[in-house]
Amino acid sequence: MKIKWMVLAVVLVSFSGVASGLDFGKLLEERVKQELNKDRKTQPEQTSPAPDAAQNTAAPSPPAKQKIDARQLGFALFGDYSPEEETRIGRQIAGDLLGAVPLVRDDKLQRYVNLVGNWVALQSSRKDVTWRFGVLDTDDINAFAAPGGYIFVTRGLYQRLNNEAELAGVLAHEIAHVTLKHHLKVLKQSSLIGALGQAAGNKVKDSDQVVQNLIGNGAEIMARGLDKNAEFEADRVGIVLAARAGYDPWGLPEVLQDLAGLPAKDSRTSLLYKTHPHPADRLAELGEAVGGRLDAVHGKDLPGRLYRIR
Repeated sequence: MKIKWMVLAVVLVSFSGVASGLDFGKLLEERVKQELNKDRKTQPEQTSPAPDAAQNTAAPSPPAKQKIDARQLGFALFGDYSPEEETRIGRQIAGDLLGAVPLVRDDKLQRYVNLVGNWVALQSSRKDVTWRFGVLDTDDINAFAAPGGYIFVTRGLYQRLNNEAELAGVLAHEIAHVTLKHHLKVLKQSSLIGALGQAAGNKVKDSDQVVQNLIGNGAEIMARGLDKNAEFEADRVGIVLAARAGYDPWGLPEVLQDLAGLPAKDSRTSLLYKTHPHPADRLAELGEAVGGRLDAVHGKDLPGRLYRIR
C-alpha cells in the first residue's frame, strides 16, 4: 500500500504553487517581515477632529496613560503554555516554513526520517508531544524545530550526511530544543514585554488571543534564531539522546565538523549562520562540556541504512 504523505502535509499547508528552487532563506525572511508588519498595516489611521476655534488657546490634553495588562503579565511571569497551545503555536510556525518551501516529494524518505526521529524522541522526557519530521526541498543547509514537536531538515543538509548516526544527531539537536522548550521561553519573554507596554484599550480578550498575538514573534524567532547558549545546550542534550537511542554520539559533531569546512561565503549556509552559532564554535563548546565522558560509549553508525535521496 502506497505510503501517504506525512501528516504534516495534511494538517499544515498545501504544497501547490511553490517552486523548489526558490531562495528559502530570502522567502522566510520576507515572511517574517510580513508577520511583523501585519499589525501596523491593519490598524486604521486615527485622525483627530478639527480643533474648535474657542479651544485654540487651551492647553493640550495629557497623553493616554499606559497600563499593564495584569493577566498577560501574570502569564509571562508564572504561567505556562498548555500542550494544546504549544501545538497550535508550532503548527502555525511550521506552516510558515512550509509556505516558503515544500517537503521533498519522496514518501520513503519522509517515512524513514520520521522513523529515525521518533525513535530518538522516545529517549527524551517529552511524552506529551506528537513528533513530526520532514525534509524540506531546498539546497539551503539548515535544520529547524518548532514547539509541539515539528522538526525539519533541509535537503541540502540531508544530502551531506554519511550515515544514520549523523541524521540521528541532527534530529536529536532539534528534539532537544522542543524538549527544553527553548522557543516557548523566548515567546514568554516576548509576552512579558508586550504586557508591560500594552495600552488599557488593547487588553487581551481571551487566552487564545495570547497564542495568536505571539505567532508573529514565533516567525521572527525562526528566522533570527535562538540564543547561542540554547544552541549549545541543545548540542549537549542532543548527543546524549542519540547515545541513548543506540547511535554513535559523535554523529552530530561529525556533521558540525563537515559544515565548519564549508566556504565562509557559501550561499547555502547564509540562513544557518543567522539561526545558529558557527559550527566551529559549537564543536569547541561540545569538546569542553563533554571531554572524555562518552569515550566508552560505542553506538552504531549504520551507513548502509541511511536512505539516499533519488
